[in-house]
Amino acid sequence: MQEKSLFELEFPIHSSPSLLYQYISTPSGLSEWFADNVNSRGELFTFIWDDSEEQAKLISKKSGERVKFRWLDDEDEPYYFELRIVVDEITKDVSLMVADFSEEDEQEEAKMLWENQISSLKHVLGSV
Repeated sequence: MQEKSLFELEFPIHSSPSLLYQYISTPSGLSEWFADNVNSRGELFTFIWDDSEEQAKLISKKSGERVKFRWLDDEDEPYYFELRIVVDEITKDVSLMVADFSEEDEQEEAKMLWENQISSLKHVLGSV
């Protein structure tokens, strides 16, 4: 299996950080844009799309700021995905930073997937 490498994307979001945090950290918020349905039992989140499901463990979070998940398939690996809210101190512009890992030959596809997901998030937030 190929090594995966980290990539980061930044998306400007017209939303309050507290509202945005609800959409990236709660099962109900995530099911609005990230997956068809999301359930959680403690730190274990189940993401459901059409006829497939994936489980991820919430490995860290900082209230109002960031969440970090690790897919259970990658439990023995150092890979994760993180959603982090950044507020510019001067302009107060809000951005969502996405950190994720993918194999080199799949990185463009992974970035496009995140762009589509964040586009859905912006629609839900009315931030288009």
